[in-house]
Amino acid sequence: MNNKQVTKSILKGVGGTFLLMESVIAFAAGGRPITATADIQLCSDSDVVIGSAMLREEKSDEGIKLVRVSMHVKGLKPGKHAVHIHETAICEPCKSARGHFDPGPNSNSSPDGNHPFHSGDLINIEARGRRGVGNLQTVTTRITLSDGPLGLFDDDGSAFIIHVNEDTYCPEGEKAGCAGGSRFACGIIHRVE
Repeated sequence: MNNKQVTKSILKGVGGTFLLMESVIAFAAGGRPITATADIQLCSDSDVVIGSAMLREEKSDEGIKLVRVSMHVKGLKPGKHAVHIHETAICEPCKSARGHFDPGPNSNSSPDGNHPFHSGDLINIEARGRRGVGNLQTVTTRITLSDGPLGLFDDDGSAFIIHVNEDTYCPEGEKAGCAGGSRFACGIIHRVE
């Protein structure tokens, strides 16, 4: 199988497979990207997996660490839903994931306080159709997969949370529910070794 055939077969998949293709290309070129994954499960029934996420860290031309986030889920109510990285890698129960990932010196992990300035704040995912399928593709410089002050893999890890409602990004300041309200799904983030 030549490189074009490998690329075509990878692109036929769903969700974040473009990240896999980029990883294969980077690995073949001598680099080794740092990647992580998460299985997204319902908060109401942790045995039900509704999707997956993949993260890939790379450096920009300026040396800044960029993390590409790709998520594919189904079973959401149609519309927008808040997605955040939370500060603890515990999903049972979902509230155990604690507040939004925000490790800075003036850290404030309160979901509706200091929002949308938490390191773990991401864009909304929009679910469509009867099956409630949603895809999220974004890049952030607020987190890293490598060790350091913005690293997700500290002593207690990190998890994705998908909320019931959309994130309004709290334009009126701290207001209950402005960051998405109740928790719908959770996924513990695991580094791929």
